[in-house]
Amino acid sequence: MSRRRIGFWYRMAAVICKPPLLVLFKRDWRGMEHIPADGGFITAVNHNSYLDPLSYAHYQYNTGRVPRFLAKAGLFKSGFVGTMMRGTGQIPVYRETTDAATAFRAAVNAIEKGECVAFYPEGTLTRDPKMWPMQGKTGAARVALLTKAPVIPVAQWGANEAMPPYAKEHKLQLFPRKTLRVQAGPPVDLSEFYGQEPTAEVLRAVTEKIMAAITDELAGIRGETAPAEPFDYRKEIARERRAAREAARAAAASGAGDAAREPAGTTAPAAPAQPARNNRQAQEDEGK
Repeated sequence: MSRRRIGFWYRMAAVICKPPLLVLFKRDWRGMEHIPADGGFITAVNHNSYLDPLSYAHYQYNTGRVPRFLAKAGLFKSGFVGTMMRGTGQIPVYRETTDAATAFRAAVNAIEKGECVAFYPEGTLTRDPKMWPMQGKTGAARVALLTKAPVIPVAQWGANEAMPPYAKEHKLQLFPRKTLRVQAGPPVDLSEFYGQEPTAEVLRAVTEKIMAAITDELAGIRGETAPAEPFDYRKEIARERRAAREAARAAAASGAGDAAREPAGTTAPAAPAQPARNNRQAQEDEGK
């Protein structure tokens, strides 16, 4: 099989999702010529909004090559969403379990059957303060080295303006009407890594090359210069934890110092008691 047919469930999803996307958003789509017409391949996509999977899926659907997403296993369990996820052939990811490798094998099998597998290499919504792609995880690199399939970098912008990530309230900001910008670039050249042992260093180097390609495409969309180094969320978490520990130690030291300055065994003086007067004494006072 050279490519996956769109199929009933994907067409149904398109019937449901495309009309509101067409009405509510403008589109600026570029680079569709880089999407392979046949054969299995990988797309590596940046992630900056809970809405951007719809934006990217709309773009990819219109190329005639539908993607298979790696998604949390919980989405497949029940209800209409679960039925759609299973029917459209998405790939469940069982995190932190003995079945975690199942998604990896399913992705490899899909590519070998001529399908497109879409990776969000960041693993979650970007935490970069300026919304650039942050440091990626190595899943896409592993599959790319094993299959030697083309890796197409895809950048998107605009969904984050309609639904900002990590906002206190996930409310759509539809007006003024936003433009969903999606741009695919040429395949990332990973030939220098083929045949090498997939060590941690090699996988990190492949991942960095993929993320750099995505970032270059996004810089073109935004018309801005990307940062020299991608945001490292793990380092940021470590920095925040160190700052919290230092603040806790400083607070504890300050409390100990206050306690040391307070004389031992002292208590605040009690307010002087007011003598109670009975009615007879009150009458005598009034008569004076």
